[in-house]
Amino acid sequence: MDLRLSEEYEIFRRDVASFLDANQDYAPTPDDRGLKHPKRIAWQKKLIENGLAARTIPAEYGGYGAEPDILKSRIIAEEFARTGLPKGSANQGVSMLVPTLLELGTEAQKQAYIKPTLHGEMIWCQGYSEPGAGSDLASLSTRAHIDGDDYVINGQKIWTSTAKQADMIFCLVRTEPDAKKHHGISYLIFSMDTPGIEVRPLVDMTMMANFNEVFFTDVRVPKSQIVGKAGAGWQVANATLTHERGMLGDPNAAKARLLAIATLMQTETINGERLIDNPGFRDRLVALQAQVYAMQANGLRVMTSKIQGESAGMAGLIVKLLGCELNHELARLAIDAMGEFGLLYGQNTPYLRDFGLWQQRYMYDLGLIIGGGTAQIQKNIIAERGLGMPREPKPAAV
Repeated sequence: MDLRLSEEYEIFRRDVASFLDANQDYAPTPDDRGLKHPKRIAWQKKLIENGLAARTIPAEYGGYGAEPDILKSRIIAEEFARTGLPKGSANQGVSMLVPTLLELGTEAQKQAYIKPTLHGEMIWCQGYSEPGAGSDLASLSTRAHIDGDDYVINGQKIWTSTAKQADMIFCLVRTEPDAKKHHGISYLIFSMDTPGIEVRPLVDMTMMANFNEVFFTDVRVPKSQIVGKAGAGWQVANATLTHERGMLGDPNAAKARLLAIATLMQTETINGERLIDNPGFRDRLVALQAQVYAMQANGLRVMTSKIQGESAGMAGLIVKLLGCELNHELARLAIDAMGEFGLLYGQNTPYLRDFGLWQQRYMYDLGLIIGGGTAQIQKNIIAERGLGMPREPKPAAV
């Protein structure tokens, strides 16, 4: 079996590599903070123009408009990992809402929201979890009733990432309170500047407010802002959750982290010995390398199923669980490789490596093992939907 790439793909790789090597100075760094930092927006637009981001999104919606090609997608990912440059934006708007709108949105919604979202000009947050509805999301109680041409929303969301910075929200509300648990839920999109919305930051252990509480008091949203049919929002929500889990467990992002750690271990030393030459650390790196390559192979399987319009089955179900745990283990190795310098965080010192990025990832990635569907919930999904095992029995009513 000849696994060499054809000349077409070799030329494509050279073109991608040439572009990235020539444009390294334009890429944002970890110090260019802020979702709408000018360098981030400019970099995203440059990547789209050259087919390295939003590659298969139709051009009429602001994407590049290329046909899906598994090998070209893999080449792009490999070249980004090689250079260590940031890939195209992966966030709640780009990675979760855009594919949902492409699948289920109206033409007016696609025209209004996809392009500014792809180009980094419109930031989104996700209004799903509530104080009494986290893992059991279908128990949500935020309600919306119709008044004339509007939905009027009252309730609360929690753990809402980027709500303080977001321009827009996609939000699950109960519009038919008498319907069964998974019915009567609607999926609305609306501006975070709408009167009646209050955002309260929640500071996590990274010492940043990555999450927020959001309160709705008589928030009026036009009925045209619904995605899908009224009362059928659970199906729309699950489409978004599928895209979220793929984003959180992206194997190509893990590959980039792996290469960055390998570089770190070539410079960090213990008693004058490079970490890469230490058998214990090298074994840990190689073990994680095997997991990264396995997840990349699984990613190709998922992508193939998507292109063929088929369910990825078990291959899709394992992505979030294994991907998030792998990312945390990668960050843990980086922290250990830095030794005592790995304990530094939030301090202005020349000993801080990579702007404290690995410390921040270590703490934040631990939260992602819980967020977006806890590891325990993911295991239940894998067991029941992937392996066909019986559902966990519910406790008898007292």
